[in-house]
Amino acid sequence: MSSRTRARGRRAASVTSINIPRQRGRRSQPFIVVVPEHPSLTREALGFAGRLLWKSRSALAPTALALLALAVTAILHALSWWYGLVFLPVALAPGAWLGIMHVRRPRTGSTLYWRITAAAAVTLAVVWLLLAAVFGPFAGPLEGIWLAGWILAQAAWLIVRRSL
Repeated sequence: MSSRTRARGRRAASVTSINIPRQRGRRSQPFIVVVPEHPSLTREALGFAGRLLWKSRSALAPTALALLALAVTAILHALSWWYGLVFLPVALAPGAWLGIMHVRRPRTGSTLYWRITAAAAVTLAVVWLLLAAVFGPFAGPLEGIWLAGWILAQAAWLIVRRSL
């Protein structure tokens, strides 16, 4: 390729250059067709939403976990309902942890309150996982419980995250 038909310097980011090689014969001149790329409105909107989500990814951690839990329970329910019973021992673990911590490191006041609250929240979440995997994530009141848990977790995360 001769140096006259090769692109020189930096090209604009939104322009694609198509180089048509030199034609043989008399009076044929090399030429370059430049086609500007205009992104569609859908691509612009998706890019804006993606950048916004990426910038606030740490603030939306509970949302990602809630959507992951919803998808996992839907898949487990679709595969077989008894997969939910796997969560039964996990649902008992926070209560056991609370008992062990109360025996080994007894505390009173706010520490005990936070331990009880954390154990209750994790137990409620795992029981929801169990019931949603057995009966389906949108069966009966499970959808409303998921929505309320998601809103509460997101609100609590936005408040607590500032103090960490």
